[in-house]
Amino acid sequence: MDKRVILIVLDSVGIGALPDAADFGDAGAHTLGNLYKARGKLALPNLYGLGLSRIADSRLPEWTGPIKGSFGRAAEMTHAKDTTCGHWEMMGIIMQTPFKTYANGFPKRIMEEFERRISRGTLGNCVASGTEIIQRLGDEHVRTGKPIVYTSADSVFQIAAHEAVIPLDELYRICMIAREMLVGDDLVGRVIARPFIGTEEAYTRTENRRDYAVPPIEETVLDGLSAKGFTTIGVGKIEDIFCKRGVDVVNHTRNNPDGIDATLQYIEKGEGRFIFTNLVDFDMLYGHRNDVEGYAAALEYFDTRLPSLIQAMHPNDLLMITADHGCDPTHPGTDHTREYIPLLVYAPSLKGGVDLGTLHSFADIGSTAYAYLTGEDWISGTSFLKKLR
Repeated sequence: MDKRVILIVLDSVGIGALPDAADFGDAGAHTLGNLYKARGKLALPNLYGLGLSRIADSRLPEWTGPIKGSFGRAAEMTHAKDTTCGHWEMMGIIMQTPFKTYANGFPKRIMEEFERRISRGTLGNCVASGTEIIQRLGDEHVRTGKPIVYTSADSVFQIAAHEAVIPLDELYRICMIAREMLVGDDLVGRVIARPFIGTEEAYTRTENRRDYAVPPIEETVLDGLSAKGFTTIGVGKIEDIFCKRGVDVVNHTRNNPDGIDATLQYIEKGEGRFIFTNLVDFDMLYGHRNDVEGYAAALEYFDTRLPSLIQAMHPNDLLMITADHGCDPTHPGTDHTREYIPLLVYAPSLKGGVDLGTLHSFADIGSTAYAYLTGEDWISGTSFLKKLR
């Protein structure tokens, strides 16, 4: 039976501040550890059974049961903490110059040109929480028809609009215009459509979000696998992060339950050779909103679904569970946090209980996937496959 790799990214589930976290204002961040500390418990028996609490400095309760997975953590070499850089490094791209961020909003020249091209004025143009800014500026947006533009500590140009004021197709068109502009010296990692609904300061975002990234600047593991004829499947926002490059099958699920369901179906049916899933709710719904209980509950829900994913695996399948950055809901502010990411590995054909230690780069994850499927080394990252045999 053909070998397969299933890589699941628990978006923003970091496991402790990186040594340079203070450069980002993130000293003391520890998404998993601080969740446990704030809540007093995390019911994650299946993740613990793969070795989650055994990871260095996990700050999670000791697990006395059997460990059937291998475990470790990975550092990010790219000097960033955003989704695109995290996923790109995982697939082998270590950026020497990270995407540009705009801590004071976007320059006047950018906004004036953007407004000219979309034939509308704008509101906001500041660093803000997405849920907060639509409450603050939603009424004015509905009255004027001006889209709300905001950013964060990450490299994003976010455009919020009420679905009844600026229809989705028009919002997506506006985002495409911004994407065309924000290149070169003004390079932004992602333009994000943030539609919402509601009335009079009671606005809620919908699941019709759409991300507009830039094509990867180098070849990725996805490109390499696809070129060799290995069918790659992207679940969730993977297609957006890689501009569909190297992704043969797209399933743009909108939330964690749907993403888990889709991944399970692909595993059960034996489809694809590389299944790459992003589960976004941890970050989008809870981390950025400082919602400790919501974040913890989402983790516990994933844990309840994990046995079905493992039971559906075929004999030559390899499962890796990781993250792309942190978003500690107990940390001041609402931005991502610069953290190590956890790594859990399970395969029926490989030994478990191996402490992988601290990986030098996220790229080691993609390199291992490539080596497992092709028997060859990828051009960046170091495979840890030999440790599992």
